[in-house]
Amino acid sequence: MSRGGKEIVMYNRILLIGNLTRDPEVRYLPSGVPVTTFDIAVNERYRGRDQEMHEETLFIRVETFQRQAETCAEYLKKGRRVFVDGKLRIDQWEAKDGTKRSRPVVRGLQVRFIDRRPAEGAAPEAEPAASAQAPKPAGVDVPSSEELPEVDINAQSSESGPEGAAPNEDLPF
Repeated sequence: MSRGGKEIVMYNRILLIGNLTRDPEVRYLPSGVPVTTFDIAVNERYRGRDQEMHEETLFIRVETFQRQAETCAEYLKKGRRVFVDGKLRIDQWEAKDGTKRSRPVVRGLQVRFIDRRPAEGAAPEAEPAASAQAPKPAGVDVPSSEELPEVDINAQSSESGPEGAAPNEDLPF
């Protein structure tokens, strides 16, 4: 895309760390390609203008394809923590009652299992030799699971964000 002689680069990438809210579901396209979908909960804590801690949880649907879909279906279970590198899109449809619906969906290009133990109540399983992942896109530096810090997504933070940053409730969207 170009504007006044300058090229505008469009970029769609999303990085998430969250916990699976249910076990993955596998289906197959008519061509035989496996597709695995799972939902993750991503928690964010922040201090509002009222100086109280607030927590916001986003529930995001993730889709993976081909070999990555098979690996995710085999090794992921409800409660597992994952790092997802993907592309965001919006699914839109018309419900049976005629209302228009939409939801964000992430096409998982790379999914890394980042917890070291199985989900509570799950039997111990052997981890795959390599995390389920698509080829690494050029120009994107994604950390390996060993490089990712252990993140307590429920830990309270005393920070309200970068200096001068507006709290979420002040954002115009």
